[in-house]
Amino acid sequence: MTDDLGARAPKYLQIAAELRRSIRDGQIKAGERLPAETALAERFRVSPITLRNAIGVLRAEGLIESRHGVGTFVRESRRLQRRSRHRYGRARSDQKLLTAHLRHEIVFAGRAPVAGEIAAAMDLPAGTEVVVRRRHLYDRETGRPEEIGASYILTEVAGGTYLEEPKVVPKALFLCIEELSGKRYTTARDHWFSRLPTAEEAAALELPTGAPVMQVIHVARAEDGSLLEVSESVWPADRIVVIDEYEVEPEPTEPVAPSEI
Repeated sequence: MTDDLGARAPKYLQIAAELRRSIRDGQIKAGERLPAETALAERFRVSPITLRNAIGVLRAEGLIESRHGVGTFVRESRRLQRRSRHRYGRARSDQKLLTAHLRHEIVFAGRAPVAGEIAAAMDLPAGTEVVVRRRHLYDRETGRPEEIGASYILTEVAGGTYLEEPKVVPKALFLCIEELSGKRYTTARDHWFSRLPTAEEAAALELPTGAPVMQVIHVARAEDGSLLEVSESVWPADRIVVIDEYEVEPEPTEPVAPSEI
């Protein structure tokens, strides 16, 4: 048996590498069921425990999924696409939610203190009370959780308004905030992270042990530089692709914050 890691790698990693290659080469196609564990253990001449460890690696990577009482299948490879630069214009045009293709559920709306990276993004002392709207988003057809997140709005903008009610708003939240604040979203900055989920995030997204997530913290400001909203979204890392389209400067420029990679 050959593998991507070499003969010195643990046996279960060698098996995972070979199965991974078979999936990526199309020998086992998306939606197809993997052979039974007993058959795979016999094929690779390993114990059931070693085989299960190999399967666990691929499950954590999001390449396969187990269906209770049915078997283990190769997951569909389609990922949700996020094109940050075009989201606002589209929502201004159709007056719909930014992610209208998903079912929204508001799990909390009201005032709460902010801390950590959210407080830093809002330029507020930790513990400052703001209006928070926490949401879970689901695939409309399958009911599978696709995204969890929250929006954080200053109390002077959203306090005492319908944004403190746990109801889905009829259009994109930023349009509601523009109406309440009298200001228009002008600039935005996205901070992206790849990390392991918290226990609560893993449960909400129904993730297997060890599966990573992608997180974005989105900071939106008005023309005068004042803060309008900070939002965060978390997705299973294997279900999202970020697409950033932009013009390339034709002449030499000095960026405000040069890229480090």
